[in-house]
Amino acid sequence: MTGNTTAAAPVRHRQWTRARVLLLLKRILAYTVLILLSFLCLFFFYLLLVKASRNHGDIQTGFSPVPGAFFIKNWQTLMSSSELPVWRGMFNSLLVSGCVALLSTYFSALTAYAIHTYQFKLRNFAFKFILLVMMVPSQVSVLGFVEMMNDWQWTDSFMPLILPSIAAPAVFFFMKQYMDSALPLAIVEAARIDGSPEFTTFNMIVLPIIKPALAVQAIFTFVSSWNNYFTPALIIKTKELKTLPILIAQLRSSDWLKFDLGQVYMMIALSILPVIAVYLCLSKFIIRGVAVGSVKE
Repeated sequence: MTGNTTAAAPVRHRQWTRARVLLLLKRILAYTVLILLSFLCLFFFYLLLVKASRNHGDIQTGFSPVPGAFFIKNWQTLMSSSELPVWRGMFNSLLVSGCVALLSTYFSALTAYAIHTYQFKLRNFAFKFILLVMMVPSQVSVLGFVEMMNDWQWTDSFMPLILPSIAAPAVFFFMKQYMDSALPLAIVEAARIDGSPEFTTFNMIVLPIIKPALAVQAIFTFVSSWNNYFTPALIIKTKELKTLPILIAQLRSSDWLKFDLGQVYMMIALSILPVIAVYLCLSKFIIRGVAVGSVKE
């Protein structure tokens, strides 16, 4: 018996050593892939900053990883342009995108809460109808939308860019799927037994539970509205109300005597800073939600 135990000890040691080596190799491979992906993501931001620091002639000569000496000059030229109210466009984009993210996530979560918690005859029909609306591209109805805005005298204002975001089928679908997995009906029923009104239950109990989903959809809707050029270009005509995508397109479509790639890249670099800031502010809620969800039963 003792001899068998002694002979089996080196075998177990070799198996244990082999398992540690395989685990180490898997860890090295995982970190290598993560480092490569991180490099690819950050490399394009670096290229954007490099091009923003070079003048029009240097950019046209081809690729160069070395930053230029025209970063401050491009910034000053861009900010001194009277035809491009950059800071006003930044404020307009922040206003529209912030309102869209807030309204879209809140009312989509409210709609998903109603479909998730209430039992009524047309419940399944309402859910399928919203999904059907999600399949219709926005470009299909844009002509009628613009005509309706003209009839309502809402053109050249932010109302057509903000209010339609209340109806966001894609955000609703995400919220509904998240509530199915993270919001037990027993919590809502317990709040009702305690006498909590429905809106109080939704605002004080449900919203904190689905905060990770709200953060994810807030980021997506903010970025989508921030990059939206199609609808604002059809609605906005006044220079003071134009958003950043319109100003970037206006800068790119200028005649060849005024066209400057350095200013274009400088404005693009400026336009992505708020998006990065929003992601950094909301990403902690996503990470916190994943960490909490990983220890739930």
